Formats: sequence, structure tokens, C-alpha cells
Amino acid sequence: MGYHHTAGHRRYRFDDLRTLLAAASPARSGDALAGIAAASEAERMAARFALAEVPLSRFLDEALVPYEADEITRLIVDTHDAAAFAEIAHLTVGDFREWLLRHETDGETLARVAPGITPEMAAAVSKLMRNQELILVAARRRVVTRFRNTLGLPGRMAVRLQPNHPTDDPRGVAAAILDGLLYGCGDAVVGINPAGDSLVAITDLLRLTDTLRERFEIPTQTCVLTHVTHTLRAIEAGAPVDLVFQSIGGTEATNRSFGIDLALLAEARAAALSLGRGTVGDNLMYFETGQGSALSAGAHHGVDQQTVEARAYAVARHFAPLLVNTVVGFIGPEYLYDGREITRAGLEDHFCGKLLGLPMGCDVCYTNHAEADQNDMDNLLVLLAAAGVNFVMGVPGADDIMLNYQSTSFHDAAAMRQLFGLGRAPEFEDWLRRMGIADDGGRLLPVAGRHPLLGLAEELRP
Repeated sequence: MGYHHTAGHRRYRFDDLRTLLAAASPARSGDALAGIAAASEAERMAARFALAEVPLSRFLDEALVPYEADEITRLIVDTHDAAAFAEIAHLTVGDFREWLLRHETDGETLARVAPGITPEMAAAVSKLMRNQELILVAARRRVVTRFRNTLGLPGRMAVRLQPNHPTDDPRGVAAAILDGLLYGCGDAVVGINPAGDSLVAITDLLRLTDTLRERFEIPTQTCVLTHVTHTLRAIEAGAPVDLVFQSIGGTEATNRSFGIDLALLAEARAAALSLGRGTVGDNLMYFETGQGSALSAGAHHGVDQQTVEARAYAVARHFAPLLVNTVVGFIGPEYLYDGREITRAGLEDHFCGKLLGLPMGCDVCYTNHAEADQNDMDNLLVLLAAAGVNFVMGVPGADDIMLNYQSTSFHDAAAMRQLFGLGRAPEFEDWLRRMGIADDGGRLLPVAGRHPLLGLAEELRP
């Protein structure tokens, strides 16, 4: 049947939903690399006009990736909540945009319909929205999760303390953790990307972070961001595993390239749940995503990279995660070329994740060969804070010396808290007050003298 739009004397035709969605996407280098981007701005606008007329129900009838060939498609279709969808089933994509922007469409309403929204619907409507609209709608939607503290509450923004070290040196890792804690960071998770993937290295880092957490009675969770199979081995070895981490994608083939499938994720979640380490909740999965991963794996099935990214959120949603974040500029300029494309992608991902009911965070980042700089990251960080992002990264000096990319720093998070009046997870904020790191208003205090954390600093001296 195809999809059509006529502009002046020119008639544009798009063969199927996959082609239409790709042509309607804002320009980005990854779609151009895949050969699926609109050939001109006129074609892109024609695609958006055509997309606006597509009924939301059409996305339930026309799969972008065949049901028989892809377990992510099967997950999306088989778990779709028809009752939740009924409230918006009569809308077109353009109508859906107008419905989302109504004053009456509040957070409670968004939560009610979320199980009825497919990733493709979320991606489609995002393509019709300006940046400010993505921010406005996402800010209404709060997604609250719990493990040892409570994340996602209104007026709060958490930080993942990321103390990576190029050799996994315990003193270097501990020093970075100390630095982050004194800046009031670490309520989302103390999460380390290990330089090595041996069981010994992973369990050593897990024990180090858990020992520090217990020693100072910090109400947070720890994680070593290794492959899920390594985490399963660590659990079997008796290591103190809080969260299960895994990078995920939006097609079965992408996940196969990561060495995972849905059954493996379910096995790991069950294993971590059996440990019973959460104190206020049992959300314990941590997923990272990023536009371009499916294309880089040759596993995108001709679907544009933003829509494939949204499909990854169906995987995340299925496992009730504590944390999900898009590592928005990490894959490189082949997929998001410059600061403008990175900014748009970060806002799209956050919006789509929130619309689907996910506790969305963002690694506001770029690689050194991208056409971006720290000012671009400042801009995106401010926009995401305004949009109610659940958490961001806290990296010493914003420069990850192990992964060799640029992110956001501990003091960047402090600036956002000051600018927007944002608190931390309430249990963590209470701990900061008890430790004399923050005052009753959450403002950081100078720490000196015999403070327990400074005792740790003395222990770290060569």
C-alpha cells in the first residue's frame, strides 16, 4: 500500500513504515551511512506529513522487523497491553503528539497508557516533535525505582559515580569514589567499567566497592559493568553482586552480537534476586543503550537508528530495571556526527524511554574525534535536567581515563542541583547530612579535620 504525501507538484511515496520512519527522522550521520536517510529536507518534511496521518493502530499490524525472525518483535507484540492502549487507540501519530502536549495529559495519565505504547509509536511521535516538546512531555513523567534507595522522585536527580581506572588499581578506584562522595554523587550507583574481564578482577572490584559501602553505611548500590555471563559467574563464586548490568539493543541480532538473549537476561535477574540484597526494593537490572549499536553490528534490518534504539527499551522494560541510560555520544561521529546530533538524540532517547515507563538516565558524552566539545555537553545536560532525567554520570574531571571519552563531572552535577534546585535520592541525602557532607538544604559543605572519609584518603597515600 505505501504512504504518500504531495507537496506542490511533487508526490513523495514511502513503501512501508520502516522507510517512512527513516525518512522522517531528523538528519544524523548513522542513517546516512546506512543509506536510509531522507535525500533532502523536502523529502524529510513530506515524510513527517505522511507519518502524522498514520493511525497508531497501524504499528500493531505492520512489524518493522518480522515477528517470526526476531524475539524483540515478539516481545513487543506479545506483551502489548490492549486495555492501556484503548485510551489512545483512535489517534493518529499527529493526534498523539497533540494529545501528549495537552495540559490534561499529566504524569498519571502517561503512566496509565505506557503499557499500551509500543517503541515504534514512541519513536514515531518523537520525529514530529521539537526539542522543547520532547523536554516538556518527558518532564511530566516520573519513573520511580528502588533497591537500597529511591530513585526518580520529583525534584531529584541522581548521579552514577563512575570511578574507572585503566588498570583497575584499587587505590585509584577508591580515590575516585572518595572524590565523588565528597561532591555528593553516587546515589544512582557506584558503577565501574572494569579494564579486565577476569573473574578475579571483577570479584575484587565488587568486594572493594561493597566493603567501602558497608564501612561507611552508604545507602546506595554498587555494580561492575561487565558482561552478564561474568556477573553470573561472580554470583556463583559468592561475590557481593547488587545490580546486573548489560548493554542491550533493539533487535535479536544486535543482542546476539552482544552475546545475550532474553532468556539469559531472565536467568541473571533471577540469580541476583535470589541474593535478596535490596533493602527498599528489588529493581536490580542496569541497562545501557546507544543509537548506532544495531547498525555497527550489521543488525538494524533497515530500520533507522533512533527507532531501533527505542526498541531496546522494550527489552529493558520487560525486566523492571533500576537504571537505564543511553550512552548517547559514545559510539562516535559515524552515527552521531556533532553536538547538534548528539543533543537531539539524547532528548529523543530520554523522551521515548520515559514514555515507555523507564527510569531513564543519560551518559552525556562524546568521543574526541566527534565534532563536539564540552560546551555541547553542558547544553545537553541542562536540557536533560529540565526534562527530569533520572540520573547522569559523574566522572572525575569529566574525562574517563580508562574508556577514553568525555562525559560529565561531579561538579557538573552540583551545578545542575544548584540551577534547578534538585535533590538526591532521599536516603542518600540523609546520609550526606549525617556525614557532614551536605547541609539540611542539600548544599555541599567543606569537609576537613577528622572526617571519616578523609581517613580513607590517608589510607590511600603511597
